[in-house]
Amino acid sequence: MSNKDIREKMKHYRLLHWEVANQIGISDGRLSVWLRTPLTDERKKRVEEAINILKVKISN
Repeated sequence: MSNKDIREKMKHYRLLHWEVANQIGISDGRLSVWLRTPLTDERKKRVEEAINILKVKISN
């Protein structure tokens, strides 16, 4: 499975695809497509930044 580390982070923080996608500014379907194949460095950075922002929001 591609992007296992990203999927595990999302699961760990109980983040849904639509939440991460919304934070990035893309549709949840587009995020699903991105996660099916290895992410480019730029896309991986965008997804990780979104996860980091959301995990701070949920911890408050």
